[in-house]
Amino acid sequence: MNQLSDPDSSPSDDAARAGWLYYVGGLTQDQIARELGVSRQRAQRLVSRAMAEGLIHVRLEHRIAACIDLEAALKARYRMTRCRVAPGMGEGGDPVAAIAPTAAAEVERFLRMPEPLVIALGTGRALRATVDAINTMEADHHRLVSLIGNIAPDGSASFFDVIMRIADKVRAPHYPMPVPVISDTAEENAAFQALAPVRRVVDLARKADVTFVGVGQMGNDAPLLADGFVTAEDLATMQAAGAEGEVAGWVYDSDGRYLDLGTNTRVGGVRVTPGLDRPVIGIAAGRSKVGAIHAALKSRILNGLVTDEATARAVLARE
Repeated sequence: MNQLSDPDSSPSDDAARAGWLYYVGGLTQDQIARELGVSRQRAQRLVSRAMAEGLIHVRLEHRIAACIDLEAALKARYRMTRCRVAPGMGEGGDPVAAIAPTAAAEVERFLRMPEPLVIALGTGRALRATVDAINTMEADHHRLVSLIGNIAPDGSASFFDVIMRIADKVRAPHYPMPVPVISDTAEENAAFQALAPVRRVVDLARKADVTFVGVGQMGNDAPLLADGFVTAEDLATMQAAGAEGEVAGWVYDSDGRYLDLGTNTRVGGVRVTPGLDRPVIGIAAGRSKVGAIHAALKSRILNGLVTDEATARAVLARE
């Protein structure tokens, strides 16, 4: 069967068209096959490809009652300013994929505000997925600033840094933190922090109107270890001191108190001060992150959260 679409169309064009017809147009796969002039099996593959490659973003507009109840319970328990709970993906599902569209809508809410804002951002898998799910828009009246360095241990750009990606999507002025994520020594970190361009970015980040961060766990599966920012020895030292989680590279214990040892003496960037009166919204979900989320909420490092149902229930069960 010959396809009837534009002869110059690419495979991605075909997948995007099929995904649009399925998720937005509401057509069945048989109808899509007839519309595109392909077999039903190919139509099915095109729809699957559209979602797998992120060509179509789907957001749930209806607020599920169970999620609303969890939001209310979390807000009351931790005195949060903002809380959004996304439906879970079920056992074995990817919690980051579950929360990314909801988190993107929350970021877009601030980007659409008419008054100019300084928006600070951390790094990590959840934030990167969130930025990928954000709709392209013009928001050049805002300023975007990174909370944490963008240089990996090998000198390359940090893979999960998001400041460039979001700036490209929303056409806003952006200020990366031009230092290593974690320096080799405290003295080297101090030298970087003394540079005038770095001080200007740090000052901007400290006065951010709203902050979005990921939350990392500090078990043996710690993202800081997996991504090569800390050594196994560093991790063991901080675990022995009670490390529970990290936000923007800064490690804290189960009470949400920042440690004064380990890599905390060498982090390049701005530490989120507990108890800020401006929104500091964590974007995180997953069983391994429950303790870290709980500690950050308890100490008010975070005063807002985007998570999924299973994580919300587990955090509430902590107390």
